[in-house]
This record gives sequence, structure tokens and C-alpha cells, in this order.
Amino acid sequence: MTLLNHMRGKIKPITTALFALLFIVSCSSPTLEDYQQTTPVFAFDSFFDGELIAYGIVFDRDGKMTRRFHVDLTAKWQGNQGTIKEWFTFDDGEKSTRIWSITKQSANLYEGTASDVIGIAQGRTQGAALHWQYDLVINVDGSDYEVGLDDWMYLLDEKRLFNKTDIIKFGIKVGEINLVIEKQN
Repeated sequence: MTLLNHMRGKIKPITTALFALLFIVSCSSPTLEDYQQTTPVFAFDSFFDGELIAYGIVFDRDGKMTRRFHVDLTAKWQGNQGTIKEWFTFDDGEKSTRIWSITKQSANLYEGTASDVIGIAQGRTQGAALHWQYDLVINVDGSDYEVGLDDWMYLLDEKRLFNKTDIIKFGIKVGEINLVIEKQN
């Protein structure tokens, strides 16, 4: 038996095992626990307090940029209750407003509502990260659609954070939003 013939019977199981391992690794998602030891520690209610500004880009499911926007934000807290007002201006001239009512449930747990949010948004912080999930009604070319938002915020320093949001419909990622938010005061 030649070495080639000997290896033929072993290549398929090795290839299958490598493919399965690659599939498992590529399907894993980050968890908040991955960021437990990261700094600076993200205190949502401290960062979102005062005047802020954000700059963002919307990508379609193929990764093509479809829109750019900026957002002026004002956030205020009284005890465990916060309000975040967002004024969006898109590169095509569209303008919209969202007003969040946020409740700090515990040291690392937040809930929020807004007029275009379906139900209650839930977010949790760990280290320098916040994972925020909610369903949202968006208007595309005059039609309303319900989508899920899987929102990750990463505190860069005391004045800046990076936000990456996957837009999900029927369990499939259909778009992405990336933005940077900066404190103005």
C-alpha cells in the first residue's frame, strides 16, 4: 500500500473535523463576560449624561454603505430614571427624533422604551462594553418593518464610545450600523 492510498482513508475524517471546528468557531458570538476585565468601566448613566454628538454609517447586508448620519443627543438623569433625546440628520436630508426613557434596574442592568421601540429594550454592561437588544420599527421607502437590533457599545475613553449594531430580520443579519458617540461637556 502506498502512502497516498493509506492517507485517502484518513483525509476525509480530518477534513470533516476541521470543517466542523471552523463552523463552530465562526458561529460563536461575543458575550459580555468576554469584556469583564476591560477598562475603562462603562457606566451607561454616567456616559449618557449631558450633551453628546454621534456620527454613523448604515451598511446593507452586503456591506455596502447606504447612508451616513449625525445625531445630536441630550441626556439627563434623576436618580435611576434617564431621558435621552436624539435628533438624527441623514445625508439625504431626512430628519427624525427618538426620545428614550431609560431605567437603571441595577448596577449593570438597564431597560429602555421609545415610541419606535417594540416592547422594552434591555441592556447590560460588563467592563468597557454594553450589550443592548431591542426590536424597532423602521421605515424603508414608505413601508414600516419590524427589525431586531443587536447593539454593542465599547467605551474607548471617558469621552468616546464605538457602537456596532447588527440589524436582524427573521434571524438573518440584513444590515449594520456603526457609529462613534462623543461627549461634548
